[in-house]
Amino acid sequence: MTRKIFRTSLLVGLAALALSAGLFSWALVRHFTAKVYEELMVEVRLAAQGVRLGGRDYLEAVSSPARLTWIGGDGTVLFDTAAQAEGMDNHLDRPEIRDALSRGLGRDSRLSDTLSERTLYAALALEDGTVLRVASRQKSAAALLAALAPEAALIVAATALLSALLAGPLARRIIRPILELDLSRPDQCRCYEELAPLLCRLRSQQETIRAQTDELRQRREEFTAITENMSEGFLLIDRRMDLLSCNASALRLLGAPEAAPGESVLRLSRAESFCRVVEEALSGRHSEALLEGEGGCCQLLASPVSHQGRPAGAVVAILDVTERQRREALRREFTANVSHELKTPLTSISGFAELMKGGLVPQETVPEFASDIYREAQRLIALVEDIIHLSQLDENALPMAWEPLDLFALAEEVLARLAPAAARAQVTLSLEGEPAEVEGVRHVLEEMIGNLVDNGVKYNRPGGSVAVAVGRREGLARLTVRDTGIGIPPAHQQRVFERFYRVDKSHSREVGGTGLGLSIVKHAAAYHGAALELESREGEGTAVTVQWR
Repeated sequence: MTRKIFRTSLLVGLAALALSAGLFSWALVRHFTAKVYEELMVEVRLAAQGVRLGGRDYLEAVSSPARLTWIGGDGTVLFDTAAQAEGMDNHLDRPEIRDALSRGLGRDSRLSDTLSERTLYAALALEDGTVLRVASRQKSAAALLAALAPEAALIVAATALLSALLAGPLARRIIRPILELDLSRPDQCRCYEELAPLLCRLRSQQETIRAQTDELRQRREEFTAITENMSEGFLLIDRRMDLLSCNASALRLLGAPEAAPGESVLRLSRAESFCRVVEEALSGRHSEALLEGEGGCCQLLASPVSHQGRPAGAVVAILDVTERQRREALRREFTANVSHELKTPLTSISGFAELMKGGLVPQETVPEFASDIYREAQRLIALVEDIIHLSQLDENALPMAWEPLDLFALAEEVLARLAPAAARAQVTLSLEGEPAEVEGVRHVLEEMIGNLVDNGVKYNRPGGSVAVAVGRREGLARLTVRDTGIGIPPAHQQRVFERFYRVDKSHSREVGGTGLGLSIVKHAAAYHGAALELESREGEGTAVTVQWR
């Protein structure tokens, strides 16, 4: 801008110089021409007086730098101081002659094309009808300017130099206040009044931009707070597969390190399913897939983002479905186990009934077959009741009232009920400790303690024992059932509370049971807000502790 002001100032100075020189030359030529005309009029009047007094003799004797011409009333040249009158043309058509004959006085100027000179004429009509004319030559304006060209060039050069010397500091002085403007604080700027509207506009725009920036920052912070606190992963990708934004959950679920915006999203995962959903979303199609890894299973949901009808990017949501997949696997396993457990007694019942129906069973063995059918039916009923009970515990839908209960008294009742079965298995039952009152459902707690003691008896050895201990520790009620049975291998200890899970299926078939005992114990403890602890050593026994919180 400084150079532009400098060039403009210089051009303005030179233009002003040219215009001033032109106007001055025009005024000078005009003034000089007027002076010449005045001198010619004086001279023509003096010459007219001489012609009146001396006639032709005066003209022949006069010595004057001006050219004198005496012209008759019909335009014939009577005498000329510069040429022979006989060879000259008729002057009646000359403007100054016509004006003199009509008005008494005339004047004119004519330019010579060859000599670059202008001739000024002044004509005066005499009393006898003749006209006396005086002519004077002078240089034309172009000739005068050409003659003054060296001096004019010197003046122009000097003026241009002076303009250049003055234009530089002037341009810097003009631009300095503008360069010193603090556009971040336009309301504090003191500059030219002409810039006041611009500064007002800048201040208004800055306030608008500041408000918009604050709003965008607030929205970004809200968006970041929402996405960072989401358990689901979130990825925003542009059409070149570059990562625009992501949250911590996405990195955690994908098992990826820190990712910076602008990096390729494929750096987060090279899995075939991940690449496929991204590519399909960027092509404009909604896509879903499962991504399985060592840490679990994720569901990928990718949707395209369009701009003006064309894919501009994609949004990928990552959901942790590990628990859902695990539950689905457990559901399938539970369904298969239930089907198997129900099919076994039903097959036995159907087989016995078919034999009896076909008359293949002797009359004396019918009671034995009927006893087998009854036993299998009871087993089937117990299995169905356990499944119903387990479902009620899952849904907290037990139709029973809570009441204060003494764990010691409940354990005593359970041991009394299971004493005959323990005696047949040659297992000793014992109870120790002190009363410990809890809030609970009697039937559920009795079943929980009964399942623990029943398992201790079934998976014990002849001569073994099952000890029940009830008491308090740090003010919390606590019940422990310890046996001296076969124990549980470490690899199975995390799964024994699952439904229908059996460590030794062959042994389990021998001792009977539905395979839901420990699962019912787990859900009953959770129903009462208690925690389970399992300690077991293979070949030495197992201890299960229920502690109220």
